[in-house]
Amino acid sequence: MKLGARILKTGIAIVLSLYLAQLVHSPSPVFAGIAAIFALQPTIYRSYLTIVEQIQGNLIGAVLAVVFVLLLGNHFVVIGLAAIIVILLALKLKLENTIALSLVTLISIMVNPGVDFIPFAGVRFSTIMIGVFSAFIVNLVFVPPKYENKLYLKISCTTEEIIRWIRLSTRHDVDHNLLKADIEKLKENVLKMEQFYLMYKEERGYFKKNDFEKSRKLVVFRQMNSTAKRGLDTLKRLHRYENELLHLPENLEQIIRQQLDCIIYHHEQLMLRYIGKVPTSHITTEASICLNNKELFDVFVNYHLEEKNKPDHYNALQIISSIIDYGEHVEHLDTLISSFHSYHHNEVSIEKVDTE
Repeated sequence: MKLGARILKTGIAIVLSLYLAQLVHSPSPVFAGIAAIFALQPTIYRSYLTIVEQIQGNLIGAVLAVVFVLLLGNHFVVIGLAAIIVILLALKLKLENTIALSLVTLISIMVNPGVDFIPFAGVRFSTIMIGVFSAFIVNLVFVPPKYENKLYLKISCTTEEIIRWIRLSTRHDVDHNLLKADIEKLKENVLKMEQFYLMYKEERGYFKKNDFEKSRKLVVFRQMNSTAKRGLDTLKRLHRYENELLHLPENLEQIIRQQLDCIIYHHEQLMLRYIGKVPTSHITTEASICLNNKELFDVFVNYHLEEKNKPDHYNALQIISSIIDYGEHVEHLDTLISSFHSYHHNEVSIEKVDTE
């Protein structure tokens, strides 16, 4: 079991919210702790948006709680009716993320209104907002997220796994069921890559001079994601048409294997080149042995003309088209990384972090 930054920040946010609530002599500091749990977000920018939304959502919950208690009392049926209206208003105002905490505010005010009801409602609302602000402070100060590291390492690990399976698949050295299970895991990794990309994109820098560099990095990372997905698509085709690949002519199968070896070698070298681990000249020399798209397609056309009665032409075409698409994405990634390093000569520093 790993003690991740999110777990640590949740504990710190709860402690801070309880202390602050106690410091201002809140009669129910527990509500501040609950609010801190709901308000904690994975990025600083999302925490800022959460504060804005929670102020609106909790204000709606507090106002409706006061109105319903003054007009209809605090019977359980009335509380349920008020909760329905809070949910409807939140959905109408596109404040879906605030519904849970708004209902906590509503119930905490309506269940036990007391004699001085208006001041009591204000205290409960303030206590909950203390928890929201505590979560923001913790996210801002303690263990700031490093989503650039998380994103690159997740892409790198996923790409390595895809390349390993492609290399084994072209040599028919895989267990069919084991690869099928691993493809599902790779699909999940691709989804996590996209989530990390969005979180990194949402991160806001403190200095304007870094904005251009980050913009270029976002373009490179987007292409890394896209290229990894094309590699996974190629792997799925190789897995699906494994038997058809076995029955292809030996020379065509060898050409497919050599082309894929060339592409995946280029791909893995580009991932290292981005962080300055491989020189540009080395990649250019090795990648030059790849067939271009026309040459690879001509190989398939010749095979089609020679073996007109073969039933697996369509499946072979799908494999060839997937390889061509994958190769084009790798070439585009090469162009983007070259462009990035031509503008930003500093080596990209990637630290080992937990990517889960």
